[in-house]
Amino acid sequence: QVQLVESGGGLVQPGGSLRLSCAASGNIFSVNAMGWYRQAPGKQRELVAVITSGGSTNYADSVKGRFTISRDNAKKTVYLQMNSLKPEDTAVYYCNVEGSSWNGSPFGSWGQGTQVTVSS
Repeated sequence: QVQLVESGGGLVQPGGSLRLSCAASGNIFSVNAMGWYRQAPGKQRELVAVITSGGSTNYADSVKGRFTISRDNAKKTVYLQMNSLKPEDTAVYYCNVEGSSWNGSPFGSWGQGTQVTVSS
């Protein structure tokens, strides 16, 4: 019913930058919160950043000052600008979107994941 398509991952050197995008489509009437999570091998999925419909943001302590989350409501897209990347940032990054469908039902949908590898 709701699909999220992620893009922008890849292999970068420490100190480099990447910009992730996540576009939502399908049975969507409105979008509320949008967020980015990441999961490294053998570890739990953790919240990286979240942005509300009003534009309020929160970040994990490990990425504050380096990552910036933003959204384009017209495009139903959330972005994650990642600067000063570190090897510890290596993980599969997933976007998450919450909102309401046209029939009034709430939804929470996950993207397919995109690999980010930071290595020299």
